[in-house]
Amino acid sequence: MGEPCREVPAAEAPTQAPELDRAVDSFMSFARVEAGLAESTLEAYGRDLSVMCAFLVGQGVRAPGEVTMEHLAAHLRHLSRDRGLDARTIVRHLATMRVLFRWLHANFRIERDPARLLERPTTWKRLPGTLTPGQMKRLVEAPCPDHGVLWLRDRAMLELMYAAGLRASEVGTLKVSDYSRDMGIVKVIGKGNKQRIVPIGTPAIAAVERYIAELRPHLARHGDGRDRFRLLLSATGRPVERVAVWQIVKRNAALAGIRDVHPHLLRHSFATHLVAGGADLRVIQELLGHADIGTTQAYTHVDRSHLRDTVKAFHPRERHGAPMPRARRGAA
Repeated sequence: MGEPCREVPAAEAPTQAPELDRAVDSFMSFARVEAGLAESTLEAYGRDLSVMCAFLVGQGVRAPGEVTMEHLAAHLRHLSRDRGLDARTIVRHLATMRVLFRWLHANFRIERDPARLLERPTTWKRLPGTLTPGQMKRLVEAPCPDHGVLWLRDRAMLELMYAAGLRASEVGTLKVSDYSRDMGIVKVIGKGNKQRIVPIGTPAIAAVERYIAELRPHLARHGDGRDRFRLLLSATGRPVERVAVWQIVKRNAALAGIRDVHPHLLRHSFATHLVAGGADLRVIQELLGHADIGTTQAYTHVDRSHLRDTVKAFHPRERHGAPMPRARRGAA
């Protein structure tokens, strides 16, 4: 990945900090080739490290071994105070720096890791947004014949996203062979090229089957042959891109009369509705493809009424507890 310090003029970057540039290039090559990270993760790393490089060069740093914890702390203060970034974005920048310098240290590029002792900024835990089951029903059923020739594709896509908790980046990578009607499953390649198998229900299967039978063969004729194995195709026969997924979700949400909807909201709703239905958290973690159970635990805080109902239904004191005795007259 060339020119990591993109905020530095391109002509000056190689001469201002060549050792820093080479170190970041090597790390990005490792992240892409050996770690196999998703393209969206690589893009985020590239952006964050570009901003970091520009700041360090401005501080007179020319090589990774010259970077101190004070440099990195100053960079985080700059992001917060001067650029006005919120705490969540700063936490992401910190995570990127930690990964870079941990890798440099492990590969003997630097003698010590300057990011190791940096403290994580305090952040409020934002609960994931979600739609109600009724809103989700209106959304997935919004595509209809009155809304253009691609309505069958849109219906199949929305049903699959809700049925399997798909990320927007995962939609276009699905292949026809990843879907099995007989087994009722879809194979998903998620972040870091991790594979997960997700069972899908009857509505999603019905929508995908009709799309495959009635529309997909016509869309596939427009392609150049390279993408003929992809499941969800655009009008040009190419895989549906991430931006198009956003547009399709937004358009059909508007048709359903629902505001502020984005693709990840379908994934949040998938997980939240499973939690509300009593699904085991470890199962939901596997279905979502989360590496850390802590990420999945956010969904346990969404439906408080479900938790209260569970306590009332199953706690022995709630079911069999005796009423408190009345106080005697004259008691102090």
